[in-house]
Amino acid sequence: MTPIDWQECRVALPAPDNWLVLDLRSETPEDWVRAAAEKHLDGDSRAEWRDAFADDLLWYRETAVRQGALCAAVLAPPDCAVLASYTVRELSIPATSLSVSALLAEVPQGEGPYFSEPQFSEVELPLGPALRVHRFEPTEPQADSGIILEGVAHYVLPRHFPTALECRLLWTSLGLGEELVKVADELAESLRLV
Repeated sequence: MTPIDWQECRVALPAPDNWLVLDLRSETPEDWVRAAAEKHLDGDSRAEWRDAFADDLLWYRETAVRQGALCAAVLAPPDCAVLASYTVRELSIPATSLSVSALLAEVPQGEGPYFSEPQFSEVELPLGPALRVHRFEPTEPQADSGIILEGVAHYVLPRHFPTALECRLLWTSLGLGEELVKVADELAESLRLV
């Protein structure tokens, strides 16, 4: 599905100094992540830390590009590692399924396993109605190892456009869950198509 009557999506990042917006259009992503790592980390930081941070940024950027993200950012306060990632992408959904009830029937069928029952709720956002999903999932569903991710996804149906968007915040620091759940909701509230 291609954007109809809108050019880009915008999200207002809370505490913008704590976020790095990923350049999804860069022709030289390796150069971009190296420069971002240099700027993000203190000049006295060890080269290995800058390299590791740049590698993380490149992984998040490549994942966002592979998923067809419209925009993406990582939560990384100054001189800190990546704490969470946020992406917005357009979903290919038939016009007959552009309703919250259809999403509620489809989304639970997604691949698991999940470590707890996903929590589903219908919410009204400024952009339109949405299905909000809060769940815990493994990074490697097929393996016995991996990391547990917590995340909140909003599946939004913009009122004025025949499309659906997935806005997803994921994190591995489970102790930050309560705070990041609020951030996910703030990000979804701020989503605009222009």
